[in-house]
Amino acid sequence: MRSSVSIAVALAGLVFATSVAAAQDFPTKPITLVVPFPPGGGNDALARTVADKMSRPLGQQVVVENRGGAGGTMATRAVAKTAPDGYTILLSYTGTFAINPSLYPNAGYDPRKDFAPIGLIASMPSVLVVHPSVPARSTAELIAYGKANPGKINYAFVPGTVGHITTELFARTAGIELTKIPYKGNGDALANLIGGHVSMMFLSIAPIVGNVKAGSLYALALTTAERSPLMPEVPPISESGVPGFSAAIRYGLVAPPGTPRPIIERLNKELRVALDDEQLKAKLAAEGATPAPSTPEEYGAFIDADETKWAPIVKSLNLKFE
Repeated sequence: MRSSVSIAVALAGLVFATSVAAAQDFPTKPITLVVPFPPGGGNDALARTVADKMSRPLGQQVVVENRGGAGGTMATRAVAKTAPDGYTILLSYTGTFAINPSLYPNAGYDPRKDFAPIGLIASMPSVLVVHPSVPARSTAELIAYGKANPGKINYAFVPGTVGHITTELFARTAGIELTKIPYKGNGDALANLIGGHVSMMFLSIAPIVGNVKAGSLYALALTTAERSPLMPEVPPISESGVPGFSAAIRYGLVAPPGTPRPIIERLNKELRVALDDEQLKAKLAAEGATPAPSTPEEYGAFIDADETKWAPIVKSLNLKFE
């Protein structure tokens, strides 16, 4: 019995020593950064910029691999089950980590338990925009109009997206009744918003800056506590009708659970260095995003807080995607 215990202890020590040695040498080959969406979108561009900036200090290329499907759940689930050696990491964001686990009955992953946080990349607001025909030029005026005319304000959305859930959070927090107009994609939804067929929508800043400047849309407020350099005149919702409101979109990097701590720390270090790069800052700013360097523990706390916030809203909407 004693010899069996000794053998087990010796094997455990050998595994630990091997793990430490591997972590010290990390990386010795290219790293795959999985983006759980098809190429060409904003998530993909963000990942490629970060991958490029991390590659040089790591001494190995960080290769972006796009794996779309089921709103990002398929690739996210797959990475959770990948070998925890640091050579496969994942671009995580609010949709896949805070919304999808409640939206997809078979998501197959727990954002808290099934990943090792590496660090935050950036935080990005959504902007509340209305058609100029809506008689409101502030969030407070929109809320007053909505309370006086229940259901008269309709909003465009793509079911299950961050914009959809953000609108529901806004309506509940503000205490107004909105009429839902679903679309298959943001392109058609935005076109109908510009055309005046729908009243309002929550969208990313970059795609609608031109429309706001041209006067075809009116920006009422941002979903974060800070103003955006792209729209410095637009106040946060928390300052203009809904105190305490916050609905930031967060992007980060995570690894499979059990990834050795030295590897996590190395990846976190190089991510933070990348986020201090002026070129990367400029690219993020052009998208309306703000660099948000963090420790792994800080990002883990954000993952927990975001899922805690969004899950009850998703469940109350009784949305189920396959």
